[in-house]
Amino acid sequence: MNIFVGQTFQMNRIINLKEVIQVTGLSRATIYNIMDERHKQYDPTFPKQANLTVGRVGWSAWEINQWIETKFANR
Repeated sequence: MNIFVGQTFQMNRIINLKEVIQVTGLSRATIYNIMDERHKQYDPTFPKQANLTVGRVGWSAWEINQWIETKFANR
């Protein structure tokens, strides 16, 4: 499944939060809740963000795509 309509999927592409929101359909708050070990929505399978610079993070497009595929496979 290609998560980027009209684009060639690049396995090593880093995507920002806005793109993660668009691809997953989750809100910003939900994404951060999923990443917070103390929150009831915590999902240890959600891809970890990478610190790119001070104040800038990104996620692996491939890892986000794999997470989505896993959700569909487990339903």
